[in-house]
Amino acid sequence: MPELPEVETVRRGLLPAMEGRIIAEARVNRPDLRWPLPERMAERLTGARVERLRRRSKYILADLDRGESLLIHLGMSGRMLVSGTMIGGFHHDHPAPQKHDHVVFEMEGGARVTFNDARRFGAMDLFPTEGEAAYWLLAQLGPEPFGNDFHEDYLVARLKGRAMPIKAALLDQRVVAGLGNIYVSETLFRAGIDPRRPAGRISAARIASLVPVIRTVLTEAIEAGGSSLRDHRQASGELGYFQHAFRVYDRENQPCVTCGGPVRRIVQSGRSTFYCPHCQH
Repeated sequence: MPELPEVETVRRGLLPAMEGRIIAEARVNRPDLRWPLPERMAERLTGARVERLRRRSKYILADLDRGESLLIHLGMSGRMLVSGTMIGGFHHDHPAPQKHDHVVFEMEGGARVTFNDARRFGAMDLFPTEGEAAYWLLAQLGPEPFGNDFHEDYLVARLKGRAMPIKAALLDQRVVAGLGNIYVSETLFRAGIDPRRPAGRISAARIASLVPVIRTVLTEAIEAGGSSLRDHRQASGELGYFQHAFRVYDRENQPCVTCGGPVRRIVQSGRSTFYCPHCQH
């Protein structure tokens, strides 16, 4: 599942083609993705101007001049691909239509934005922009890692007394939005914290130290275009490269980059956790 860096990378790739531009034509090629698509979706989007393109947690949000916001969730295999415009100094021509091109936006200026999703785990929805705080997918989300509301005092207070393992606590989207399995594993390694430790039994100083580490890991991942392990592609179709900088994630039995001992893998809440038993305590 794409995490914050992958979604942010896609959002940035969409900006030149979408933000401030009119959707000249929206084409919806099937009635549903993970869930049914909104009623009259093509009609509601055609002719609308994208006033702002932003990200909340792992969702891309396009605020429209009609008072609605389009929510885009990439899911496990969804891709937003831009063609018919310059990206990274190269002109990307429109490709031939593909079987899994489920939603297509013909944008003012000639760009085309295509949502392709082979497994249909992605989603799109429309909701009133002013009602975002109550919208069901966003209402319970915690603060953004780069936002002013996410700071050392907040995280210390939020995790005080929590019995769950620190890894599970950081994966809780109500605590902090956008973190997923990859970047929590990488964060805990850099912070030297054992992912199995109960969050409430870690000192306040060590919990506070996680905030700058989280931001550093996410920043580095965004600059690398995210991590391409399975299906993630940037809006240009290029791969991300942060997987080449992993220090523990997906490195089971490989030598730790710090101590040389073997990286271990355990399963927590059905997810793989990678860590160094010597460096993390």
